[in-house]
Amino acid sequence: MENRELLVGQNQDLSLRQNQCRDIGHNANFVLSCNHDLLRTEPIRDVDFIIRPTHGHDHKLATCTHTDDVALPHDNVHDFDENGFDMDQIDYFGAEEDHAGVEEHDDQFTDVVEYHEFGLHDGTKLTLVKNQDLSDDINSDMQLNQEMSIRPLSYMFSQPLQMTVGAPVLQERTLVAVTNHELTVGKEFPDVHSCRRALRDAAIALHFEMQTIKSDKTRFTAKCASEGCPWRIHAARLTGVPTFTIRTIHNEHTCGGITHLGHQQATVQWVADVVAESIKENPQYKPKEILEEVHRVHGITLSYKQAWRGKERLMATVRGNFEEDYRLLLKYCDMIERTNPGSIAKVYVDPVDNCFQSLFISFQASIYGFLNACRPLIGLDKTTLKNKYMGSLLFACGFDGGGAVFPLAFGVVNEENDANWMSFLAELHHLFEINAENMPQLTILSDRQNGVVDAVEANFPTAFHGFSMHHLVDGFQKEFNSSLLTNLFWEAAYALTCIDFEKKLIEIQAISPEAATWIQNIPLRYWATAYFEGTRMGLLTANIVESLSTWIAEASGLPIIQMMECIRRQLMTCFNERRETSMQWESDLVPPAERLVSEAYEQACTYQVFKANESKFEVHCPNEGAFVVDIRTRSCYCRGWELSGLPCAHAVAALLSCRQNMRKFTESCFTVASYRKAYSQTIHPVPDKALWKEMPEQFPNGHKDAEFIIKPPKLLEQPVRPKKRRARTENFGRAKRMVHCSRCNQTGHFRTTCTAPI
Repeated sequence: MENRELLVGQNQDLSLRQNQCRDIGHNANFVLSCNHDLLRTEPIRDVDFIIRPTHGHDHKLATCTHTDDVALPHDNVHDFDENGFDMDQIDYFGAEEDHAGVEEHDDQFTDVVEYHEFGLHDGTKLTLVKNQDLSDDINSDMQLNQEMSIRPLSYMFSQPLQMTVGAPVLQERTLVAVTNHELTVGKEFPDVHSCRRALRDAAIALHFEMQTIKSDKTRFTAKCASEGCPWRIHAARLTGVPTFTIRTIHNEHTCGGITHLGHQQATVQWVADVVAESIKENPQYKPKEILEEVHRVHGITLSYKQAWRGKERLMATVRGNFEEDYRLLLKYCDMIERTNPGSIAKVYVDPVDNCFQSLFISFQASIYGFLNACRPLIGLDKTTLKNKYMGSLLFACGFDGGGAVFPLAFGVVNEENDANWMSFLAELHHLFEINAENMPQLTILSDRQNGVVDAVEANFPTAFHGFSMHHLVDGFQKEFNSSLLTNLFWEAAYALTCIDFEKKLIEIQAISPEAATWIQNIPLRYWATAYFEGTRMGLLTANIVESLSTWIAEASGLPIIQMMECIRRQLMTCFNERRETSMQWESDLVPPAERLVSEAYEQACTYQVFKANESKFEVHCPNEGAFVVDIRTRSCYCRGWELSGLPCAHAVAALLSCRQNMRKFTESCFTVASYRKAYSQTIHPVPDKALWKEMPEQFPNGHKDAEFIIKPPKLLEQPVRPKKRRARTENFGRAKRMVHCSRCNQTGHFRTTCTAPI
């Protein structure tokens, strides 16, 4: 058998109507190239072409044995003279003529017709899915510029083959292979919901809209939404079981399907169903990507809000219920304390209505690591949550020897206000009281919000409080928007001596007196290194939110328990990774500290040292002058040693002169041993809430009611900007127009507001 192909070649388009099937008979290959041109030279035998519309159209295209014509019915036929086609006539033939032509040679092509599919690729190509060989007596080499026309079937037995091809038709919907949505009498569904979903999916796949007539627990009846279309279906429940079955169906459409790109059955639930797999694989799947997928696969154009609501509905089933998480908060706190002994987990509610107020969590591994190995420095920060009930997430973090953020405690509050900051820092103070014999000498960094300042002074009166330069610089840039002034501001903050600070302030004053005034209005003891009374260990900013941005972005939109579990998993993984990384270090100091000490050593090699006694030295530096170093008190005239905790270049020169190991004169928090100790404890996993056993609950605020249930926080109304009536400048000084009443002839009011008696 020879394998022959019928090609539709360049410049002659074969147009396809919407919702039509093209079935090609036995022994035929039908391939359409880019521009749908149809070429042909010799007669073709034993070929069947059958066009069957899905919505009740009755046109058929048929050929039979010993014929030389191929007929294609089309509504619009155009001549293409540039390719030499003679489109001399086109005739449409009905079912009766087809039947007569086929019946005459019925014995020669019985069981010949087989169904084939056309697939539209990139909106231009149509390719036959299945190839069939033509018989040996067929000679069908195709040449360009052969005359083709469409003839009645009766004419095909004696005339050479001629074919007419119509003008191109733009496809508005993407044609793709879809699941079989055949609806037949007797087809069963597990329940009424499955029945409705199946009919909905069938209507979308077959491009018609469905209107529900009756729908309850025992029956479902629907019809085609197009007026006058006879399509109708009725399903009912079987006796004694929830199974639904199709009782009657009129499966013929006369409407031709929908012509717009939307769909009545494309509901939010349908969107959630069709993109379920994509979102499970990628939870960050964006609504814009959902719009593109639905249009590409189903040919339906959705609104952005539909796509967003569909994703939110699906995510709600995946992540659970917000209200349920608040009800389980007491058990969650108990599970944290059970799985991580020594941890603190407390929840507070409004005593009036039991609405959630705040949650405080600190893991024992974090408490141990901070008290025994981290810098005595705490940074406070907050971020706004993006879940259903909003609220804020508060942080209290330390800093390890490498300068990385070391999360110590977390607080979830219904809103950020002075009272919640006071409560959060009170819990933090209680944490140190029960875990440390003596309150450590702390330095606390925060923004300059009044509520935070008051809470720090009330709960940590002996701590040194400083403002984070990150927040100060943000406000400074918004006010002056100058990179030069901003850099000078940073240099003034890092200046180690009062003289250096004053020099930088004079430079700022020369450029912008307003900027200098703005800086001086902030008390220097809160931010300038030269005037700060405590020890910052070289850290001037506590930009915690940016450091934990990946944690926050993933967790901030989840229900409260899932959010805290997401943070706990991130923290657990972080502890393990840093612990394993530190095992590979071979030096005495952590890498950042080792680098700084090595740089100080390179500078110290050029200094000249004069020894005063066993502990004091005078160090002469080129172009800098002389500096006094005391290795017993670990101080230098430049103040670099005591402020950073690492020997400055002058101190290194003095230590080298007396043959001391400069790395032993660093603060203990910079050693690798302390770093490993900070992350030595493990944050243990918490079982899934489905496995939590019934347990006696410790009710917050001394509540004894057995029916105690924590309610979600009250939704805060977003402040609305008040409307203002702005007076136009051109109206200033202009006299107001005096109004006149046409009813009583008085001034000062209109007729509609007149109250004078008639």
